[in-house]
Amino acid sequence: MDFWQRYRAIDARDTRFDGQFYTAVRTTGIYCRPSCPARTPKAVNVTFYETSAAAHDAGYRACKRCLPEAVPGTPAWNIRQDLAGRAMRLINDGVINRDGVEGLAARLGYSSRQLNRILSHELGAGPLSLARASRAQTARTLLVSTAMKLADIAFASGFSSVRQFNDTMVEVFAMTPTALRATARHHRSPAAATSLTLSLPYREPFDPGIFSFLAVRAIPGIEAGTPTSYARSLQLPHGDARFSVTYDDGAPGRPLTLTIGAVDLRDLPALLSRVRRLFDLDADPVAIDSALSQEPRLAASVASAPGIRMPGALDPQELLIRAMIGQQITVAAARTALTQLAAAGSPSAVPGEGLDRLFPTAAEIAETGYTLLRGPQRRIDAIRSAASALAGGQLDFGYGDDLPGLGAKLLPLPGVGPWTVGYVAMRVLGAPDVFLANDAAVRNGIRALAPALTNQYGGGVEAPGVTPSPDFREVSPWRSYATMHLWRAAAESKSSKPIQAVPEKAML
Repeated sequence: MDFWQRYRAIDARDTRFDGQFYTAVRTTGIYCRPSCPARTPKAVNVTFYETSAAAHDAGYRACKRCLPEAVPGTPAWNIRQDLAGRAMRLINDGVINRDGVEGLAARLGYSSRQLNRILSHELGAGPLSLARASRAQTARTLLVSTAMKLADIAFASGFSSVRQFNDTMVEVFAMTPTALRATARHHRSPAAATSLTLSLPYREPFDPGIFSFLAVRAIPGIEAGTPTSYARSLQLPHGDARFSVTYDDGAPGRPLTLTIGAVDLRDLPALLSRVRRLFDLDADPVAIDSALSQEPRLAASVASAPGIRMPGALDPQELLIRAMIGQQITVAAARTALTQLAAAGSPSAVPGEGLDRLFPTAAEIAETGYTLLRGPQRRIDAIRSAASALAGGQLDFGYGDDLPGLGAKLLPLPGVGPWTVGYVAMRVLGAPDVFLANDAAVRNGIRALAPALTNQYGGGVEAPGVTPSPDFREVSPWRSYATMHLWRAAAESKSSKPIQAVPEKAML
């Protein structure tokens, strides 16, 4: 977007752009979200920034009226596969908090000096400033949503000291942590101190079908799901965690609520980031649906399920193993195999709500877990080989990769082909423009949508004057979301229930 496109967005107070850029006003010294209800400033006084960190570094403070930090993040970090996008995915996952700028730079293959220069040029702020903005956002969320002690919030947000926490909150928000907490509309009861309950912001519309997608793939003891809830145990860098997410379509604002049953506070920023990625909460569904609805083969599906989301991954290594196990078999068969493999995992250190195990680590699968698998020996050997490479450090991939780099790492593995790379890119990187043309369910989905086009146009599957491409290139860069619609169509053609088991390559 150029300056005047952004200026028109703030003049219209368009909520779709909240979190995608920030508006700084020279005459007031504050920065706002695009939908801020305050009077639209004169264009000559406005500067737009890609990140809140850039606005901080330029000397601006957050608006107390519109709370620009209390919005979904930008989808750009998934759309962009350049260094800036890769770095932001890792920063949001807490890499700087754990490994420092040097650790972030090493993961990206740059020196810390190069990384600082490139990010400052691309985003207007260096990695430390970007990490500080992420900490401040996490701290603000905890202050207004929980009854946690201020010292606990400081360390849970990634600050190294309470003093640093206090100074940063005053610098960013022009308010002390205590004053920020007082702005909360609703205060959590101290009785809920054994768990944390947070509201997850997202852009409307939101299709809850993602809950069903996760539910039919849930591994007993590790995951549990319904059409409106999902719970999970998992291992994070500093310890085991357990959480649940629920969706209430009937409540005002249709809230998504995250309840964290257990977590090491040092892992809280990473958990929040991964849950948001799992449910694709930073997506811009209006932009996506607008593009997809122009494709005749998808228009009816988009109209019936606006705001479809693309499931992310809580653990990149786990996602690869799940995808390899699910190749060429049904979702139900893959779930059975994964349930058997789960016996190799360790008991959770924080059991509860029927979740008492962890998905086995790559080392556990390589040592003994592979013996629990059934099926072709070639596939079992391929899974064991991948697990051994992950456990030994020969294979290392994650949120900071780009699509070409991911392919270079995964394709040499036995049993891994272009489909697996594309699927992992969708789920781990959040890559929005992957089309799995050879996927059986995708082909079934295209056939399932053909009757709707026949009814609309009186025959065939093409709109008048339009020759749709077989790879859906017309809806680029949103072909991953087209794939989700086709999977849904294939599932619904087999059953009246959405997102049920369909013969396909994985989808796990």
